[in-house]
Amino acid sequence: MDIARPEIKRRKKIRRYIYAAVAIVVVVVATAALARLKPASPSVDRSTIWTDTVKRGPMLREVRGLGTLVPETIQVVPAMSAGRVEKRFILPGTAVRANTVVLVLTNPQLQQETLDAQYQLKGAEADYEQTKATLQNQLMDKRTTAASISSQFRTAEMTRKYYEQLGKLGLKSELDVRTEEVAAEELSKENDLAQEEVTTFQNSIPAQLAVQQASVDQKRALYELKKSQLDNLTVRAGIDGVLQELDVDVGQQVTEGAVLAKVAQPTQLKASLQIAETQAKDIALGQKASIDTHNGIIPGHVMRIDPAVVNGTRTVDVKLDGALLPGAVPDLSVEGTVEIERLTDVLYVGRPVHGDPDTTVGLFKLTDGGDEAVRVPVALGRASVNTIEILKGLNVGDQVILSDMSAYDNDDRVDLK
Repeated sequence: MDIARPEIKRRKKIRRYIYAAVAIVVVVVATAALARLKPASPSVDRSTIWTDTVKRGPMLREVRGLGTLVPETIQVVPAMSAGRVEKRFILPGTAVRANTVVLVLTNPQLQQETLDAQYQLKGAEADYEQTKATLQNQLMDKRTTAASISSQFRTAEMTRKYYEQLGKLGLKSELDVRTEEVAAEELSKENDLAQEEVTTFQNSIPAQLAVQQASVDQKRALYELKKSQLDNLTVRAGIDGVLQELDVDVGQQVTEGAVLAKVAQPTQLKASLQIAETQAKDIALGQKASIDTHNGIIPGHVMRIDPAVVNGTRTVDVKLDGALLPGAVPDLSVEGTVEIERLTDVLYVGRPVHGDPDTTVGLFKLTDGGDEAVRVPVALGRASVNTIEILKGLNVGDQVILSDMSAYDNDDRVDLK
């Protein structure tokens, strides 16, 4: 027969309560401890990043852009007259002289107009010579008439003097003497009029010939114009250089003013760079530049800045001050660097991937011997191609991560492995 023992049941029950209380305390303590723990920092492979050390000293501000070599002198060869392409003698890439014939056009209508203008000029010249001969003949007739009247006047003058002497001796009557005097006076007037008429007519000859000469000049100008247009159907290069473009084919009809070809001088090249508009604002004429042709560096200086912005860039032309390197030809792709200014004593570092001038960005600074990086706010100033000025947030000797860390924008600390 079993004996009831209630104290044993009470001890077991108390022991269960104690165990439950201890478990609750352990859970609470563990939860509190876990809540106080910091979240684990993400790990970054050190080989996938690049870093730089903050320095103080001189900093060269530069801007960079891609571009091509282009000729300084390009001769556009237009069609001076409409016509059809009859022949092509050379192809693009051929070296040419100024008088090298590039192609020949034909224009039958212009040929006929030139021939007509030539005949009109010859007719006008013949009319001029005929008018000149007629006027010369008329002048000779008037001079002959004047000479005859002059001869009659001199004869009458001698007769008058003779009659006057005879009248004084009483050998001629007063009437005869007076008659000879009147005749001499009349012939004197006729002689004066005849001489004046010769002079007046002679002076009028240039004016009459000028009318004919104007007609000749007009016809000659028309003929020379047509002949020049006809001669221009033989299209020449115009300058020494290399034929770059030839935009027409044999048999093609071209209009007056159409571009037929382009000739460039390959020995006089410039670099045409495309610079981002945000960087081009600091570029000025005369600034030093260097052009990388991928076969060497050619020094130069800024000679022109395009005022227009196209697709976010401005065109900057650089005149080459050094000799052209082998392989430097028109349309060669190049990379150009323009020197903006030299800063003497500034705090600077390599330019981060996401670091625009005059902005504040978050950069990861290496700590704990380089095993960890912490995000710090950094105020940036003036920028160059590869470096940027530090205004505040970093000190000399600090190491920062320059590569793209946008994947860790929500983290303030990373571990470097």
